[in-house]
Amino acid sequence: MSRQLPRQILTFAVVGAVNTATYYCLYLLFLTWLPYLAAHVLAFLLSMIGSFFLNARFTYRTRPTWRKFLLFPLTNVTNFLITTAGVYVIVDMLHAGSRFAPLLASAAAIPVTFVVSRWVMLPKAIA
Repeated sequence: MSRQLPRQILTFAVVGAVNTATYYCLYLLFLTWLPYLAAHVLAFLLSMIGSFFLNARFTYRTRPTWRKFLLFPLTNVTNFLITTAGVYVIVDMLHAGSRFAPLLASAAAIPVTFVVSRWVMLPKAIA
């Protein structure tokens, strides 16, 4: 195991917490005038851009490039699908309300997101 890996996991978690807080604040803001799924998608896209730059700078200490930026959404595809389905299930099927649904739905995809993120940002570290 690389000596960098524990630091990367910890930093990824901190960046993830900042990203989640950013997403949630944006979600609540957009929820005031958009339907919950539209608020979720827009907040998710904006927070993903911030996540890219924070992870490049702090987690992986690598230079952001257009290639990495264009590949970075792959890191969130699983997360996006799981959280979107989770938000839908929580709100429409369980009738639990839309305010906290994204927070409840987001935890399951975090390990997969880290692995794919590391592969995108540090392709030689995985090979």
